[in-house]
Parts: sequence; structure tokens; C-alpha cells
Amino acid sequence: PFDDPLVIAGQGTIADEIVRQHPSDLAAIFVPVGGGGLIAGIGAYVKSVMPEVRVIGVEPVDSDAMNRALRAGHPVSLETPGLFADGVAVRQVGSYTFPIVQATVERIVTVNNDEICGAIKDIFDDTRTIVEPAGALAVAGLKAYVERTGERGKHFVALLSGANMNFDRLRFVAERAELGESREALFAVTIPERPGSFRQFCASLGRRVITEFNYRLNDRQRADVFVGVSVGSREDAAQVRAGLLRQGYEATDLSDNELAKLHVRYMVGGHARDV
Repeated sequence: PFDDPLVIAGQGTIADEIVRQHPSDLAAIFVPVGGGGLIAGIGAYVKSVMPEVRVIGVEPVDSDAMNRALRAGHPVSLETPGLFADGVAVRQVGSYTFPIVQATVERIVTVNNDEICGAIKDIFDDTRTIVEPAGALAVAGLKAYVERTGERGKHFVALLSGANMNFDRLRFVAERAELGESREALFAVTIPERPGSFRQFCASLGRRVITEFNYRLNDRQRADVFVGVSVGSREDAAQVRAGLLRQGYEATDLSDNELAKLHVRYMVGGHARDV
């Protein structure tokens, strides 16, 4: 239903509410993007009454149909859109929505699942409301935009678009939110398989909190462990890894490795001897 002029016009009334609430000091509006109906309506209205206000779309990095369409200059079809933010998972943007977005939207920001989970947690902390992944997209995009551009001291609006959260996803969101906030880092580390080596490893981390530790005996000489560590930022995580390397540990940062986060943490130490 997003690719319909009346739907686009109806969704554009949200922009009227935003403009009435922020008549003079608004810098940008962040809008979640699926097929493009919502952002097309908002973009068309905002640019007609407050053309100086930027309209910025936000998409999941694995469902960025609009981002790819804008780069190509025409709608393109995604082979397999990601399903975590299923409320915006479309293969192709609309033929009505695309030219409007092309004419009115400043840019598209893409975010990963961890950043979306971090935004869900932020919204819950502030409002005690649980939104669905697609509903938190705009907040995730706003945070990513500020971090990437350094733009501060301005008024931004992020549009929350849905609270249809599946209960069984809450555990996943809780696990990934700290990663999305860059408050946790995940490492694969090799330590000697001998008494006291884990204690020595913990000492090498100083006073940092270990949030997760997965290990199974598989080799008599070395132990491959999956460990989560509380950090303050991505730069802090890099310093943790550098410190481990200086102390002679083999350490790999897996914080951005989706395969590791989904599967490797449950397989540590379980591989066959020949693998």
C-alpha cells in the first residue's frame, strides 16, 4: 500500500504535526524507510513549507532498497532483504515514492542490527516503551549520523513508526544492545591450556568487566575462548585488543562479525581435530 498517492499524502500529515511543534528551530527529520511512502509524504510536505529542513532516511544495512535506488538513479530489486526490521523489509521501492524521495530527501543513513537494538534500548530507557526494530530505525539513524558527522547543537526529530515487537525477539535485542551502543566488545582469544591461565587472562584485562566467556576443552596445549568485555567506545575496544596482543595473546575483534555473534559463540572449542 505504500506506493499510492493517497497513502503518501496521508502519511505526509505526520510532517504537518512535526512542523507545528517545531516551527523555527528544526534542522533535520529522520524517517524510517521501507517502500518509501512515509518518507515521500514527509519529504513532499516539509520541502513545500520549510525547505531549509533536511529530510534524512534510515534503512537497515541489509534492506537498503531506497539507498541503492538513489545511487543507481532508478528503483532496483534486492535479492534477499534482511528480516530483522521486517516492517521495512521490501525488495523494491515504489514507482510513485522513488521520484519524490529523489527530489526531497537529503541522504539515506544505513544502520546494522546492533545499532537498531541499541536504539530500542535507548527508547525503553527514556520512555519505558518497547518499539519494534523498524520503529527504532530513525533513532538508530540519528545516533549514527551524529557519530559519523560530528554534527551537534541542533534540533533533530526522529520518527518512531511502530511497536509491533515480537516477544521472542526481546532476548536477541537485549544481547545485542550493548554492542550497538559500543559498550561491549567480543573477542576470540587463544590462551594456554594450563592451570591459572584464565586467571592470568583476567588480570591482563585489568579492572574491566567480563560480560561473557565461552570455552570447551578441545586441545591439551591451547584454549580458544569467546569473551565479551565491557568497553566505553570502539576506540576503547581497539585498545583492549592492542593490549592483549602486546601481552602475547592471539586476539581477534568479532564485534562486527555477524556470523560469530550468531553462531561462533555457541561453537567455541567444539570443532573437530582436523578443522
